[in-house]
Amino acid sequence: MVSSFISQTSARDYLFSSESVTEGHPDKVCDQISDAVLDANLAQDPNSRVACEVFALNGHIFIGGEITSKANIDIVQVARDTVRKIGYTDPAFGLDANTCKVTTIMSKQSPNIAMGVNSDTTKEQGAGDQGLMFGYASDETPELMPLAIDLSHKVTKRLSDLRKDGTLAWARPDGKAQITVRYRDGKPVEITTIVVSTQHSPDVSHDQIEQDIKEFVIKPICKQYLTENTKYFINPTGLFILGGPAADAGLTGRKIIVDTYGGMGHHGGGCFSGKDASKVDRSAAYMARHIAKNIVAAGLANRCEVQIAYSIGIAKPVSIYVSTFGTGKVDEEKIEKAIEKIFPLKPAELISYLDLKRPIFQKTASYGHFGRDDDDFTWEKTNKVDELKKLLL
Repeated sequence: MVSSFISQTSARDYLFSSESVTEGHPDKVCDQISDAVLDANLAQDPNSRVACEVFALNGHIFIGGEITSKANIDIVQVARDTVRKIGYTDPAFGLDANTCKVTTIMSKQSPNIAMGVNSDTTKEQGAGDQGLMFGYASDETPELMPLAIDLSHKVTKRLSDLRKDGTLAWARPDGKAQITVRYRDGKPVEITTIVVSTQHSPDVSHDQIEQDIKEFVIKPICKQYLTENTKYFINPTGLFILGGPAADAGLTGRKIIVDTYGGMGHHGGGCFSGKDASKVDRSAAYMARHIAKNIVAAGLANRCEVQIAYSIGIAKPVSIYVSTFGTGKVDEEKIEKAIEKIFPLKPAELISYLDLKRPIFQKTASYGHFGRDDDDFTWEKTNKVDELKKLLL
């Protein structure tokens, strides 16, 4: 396995940056529509097979992919409702839920893929595709997430919340944040730089935007790590009036690092949104996070990364790999063997274990799939801590 950034830098001071985007970012608009379509199908048919992709640009939303389901849904209405919920209700914002054009092109799942994924009385469910998925956890935050991505998500979420409740009446849906953290001896000690860019109305001054973002958004979230040397770049280009899909094309699955760990650790390359749980890109990545989080919560390591790899049509993983980046209290090979004993890893088993046939996915599509305090995010539970401790400590 290629050596990780973490293991290379843990013995020295270094800076690490991660970014997040608001729910109004063009790519996130597409992710949310994809997952809204998935949820609508699952609500009527929990066994729905969905692979939904969305492209948005200049007031036009294109929705395509493969759906095999007993559900009968109005995809166009699902898309409009999602866009409206985000806050795009005026053409001046870059998209209008009421007037945007929505084009759909859908087909059914390939029978060749279905043959390898469907189960019956004689054949268990195989993985929906080949692929490798990573899960990561670190004890540097209560959520067991890397600090930079954790704070970036919280900043963008607060920015959107304050837009919606009217505190920042000048704010519009599109926006993003990036936070740079200084690490010393592998531990985060301060924020060196914060970048926040937010779409805004044309009648607000840059000074007002800068003042409001610092006072109402950044300080309540990041206060513990701010210093007199922290640098702030608020709307550094000066103007951000045109936003959303009118300013940049949006596409499902283009924010995979935002969705996961902000670049800390590895990524297998597959996105999550618009995919039902038979696609191990999503379900096995959730399980890998669950495993890594339980390992760290059990005190077996300060940092942990788990890789799981699958072959299409085959139920059992072809490989399991664990790295604790030199922070482990137990040999990594022993942890790998314990994972096979404790955690269900075959697709049908992990889908059942994590309860992934429910319509819970639209809310995962913004502000990160991991590190969230939500009962529906079953992969965030640390319910295997005692079993790990009993077997390994």
